[in-house]
Amino acid sequence: MPRTRHTAAFALITAATLTLTACGSGDPAASPAGAAGSAAKGAVPTADVVSGVKKDAAAAALLPAGVRSSGTLSIASSVGSPPGATYLADGTTLAGVDIDFGDAVARVLGLKPKREVAAFEAILPALGSGKYEVGTGNFGVTDERSRTIDFVTYLNDGQGFAVRDDSKLAEVTDLTRLCGLTVGTAAGTTFEVTLEKNRHRCAEAGKKAYDVKTYSDPSAVWTSLQQGRTDVVMSTINGLRYAVGQQEGVRFLNEFKRLDVGFAFKKGTPLAPAFQAAVNRLKADGTYDRILKKWGISASAVATSQISPPEIK
Repeated sequence: MPRTRHTAAFALITAATLTLTACGSGDPAASPAGAAGSAAKGAVPTADVVSGVKKDAAAAALLPAGVRSSGTLSIASSVGSPPGATYLADGTTLAGVDIDFGDAVARVLGLKPKREVAAFEAILPALGSGKYEVGTGNFGVTDERSRTIDFVTYLNDGQGFAVRDDSKLAEVTDLTRLCGLTVGTAAGTTFEVTLEKNRHRCAEAGKKAYDVKTYSDPSAVWTSLQQGRTDVVMSTINGLRYAVGQQEGVRFLNEFKRLDVGFAFKKGTPLAPAFQAAVNRLKADGTYDRILKKWGISASAVATSQISPPEIK
């Protein structure tokens, strides 16, 4: 398919199946994944790897009494694209690694998740106000965020780049490699923060600064790249690798920086020890590995869950 036709088709598919509240990027087209749970090109895996998870009394005992007695857990989820979180073809069913981990942890703790879709950039402030108990959205654990937010880690992902096949851009080992280019990324993310914080380095190197274009709509990030309005995309390593496998004419360039990813909470939350115990329980019973295998991200496993660890430098 010529690039112009493929771009139009990709945009239409994405617009039809995503809400505009996301942080990720990629093609959300859905179809059954088969028994193994790994999806063919263009499909979102739908294998059930969570419903068999049992309550763990020791982990549940770590919950605050009020949460334990309520039997529910309010979760704010950012919905963007696989492998993080997306809608299936029915437009209402959520799927993704964040969804599976949220549901699995809730089962370990004996709680019923009450999930509300929220814009990525709105979730962390809402946690601070007490609107939600926990947030998911592939939130990278940074020292800056940890000053106001607590995290319980469950993945290791990070920052990376993708380009069109015709790009001459080499591996981005330093952000000055981007000087003079236009970079597309999602609004309110660590990618935007990293790019803005380092933009001045181009002038210091005697080069033209790179331009940063941010998008709330995940499909718009890729459409801008396909149509030449941006030269390179900066996003999650897992999201980029998934997305380039669903599109023609684009390729994953390289990893730039690894970051732990965690459930996000209001600072000082009493929920963190219970969530940490639940994630480690999932690792012990094999559910953790099954979730990662389902979404093709086994390389993003963490050795053990941690509470607000230092940022990976």
